[in-house]
Amino acid sequence: MIPAQLVQPTEIMAQQAQAALRVISSHKRGRAPKIELAFPGDKGEHVAVPPEAGQLLLRILSELANGNAVTVLPVNTEVTTQQAAELLNVSRPYVVSLLEQGRIPHRKVGTHRRILCADVLAYRAREEAESRAALAELSSDAQKLNMGY
Repeated sequence: MIPAQLVQPTEIMAQQAQAALRVISSHKRGRAPKIELAFPGDKGEHVAVPPEAGQLLLRILSELANGNAVTVLPVNTEVTTQQAAELLNVSRPYVVSLLEQGRIPHRKVGTHRRILCADVLAYRAREEAESRAALAELSSDAQKLNMGY
């Protein structure tokens, strides 16, 4: 997989993440939560977490609570075709064909292809948006034809 620390949650970790989500959600009330980290000890220090990092923390906790492995990866990281395939949940040869068609930008290092993680994620977002649009169109057509959907 991607060269980063992959955190695979244990049952206890998932339960702790669920508990943390419940507490944060009870204070959130429809807006970005203001999260402070407290460090136990003599000084009892607190540090505010930027709202964007707080949103990321909520997403990480949510995935861990659901038992999903999580990693944080800078978007400017380059990945291999195999790693891109894992991110897209497709085969490596399919990723190579996408690169050769120019659908995902890449560069060559010798005979190896390197792809920016941001480009892989952008491709995935485009594909998901196209799928949602096609599904909405099919649903609309089915309703117009009174197909009972």
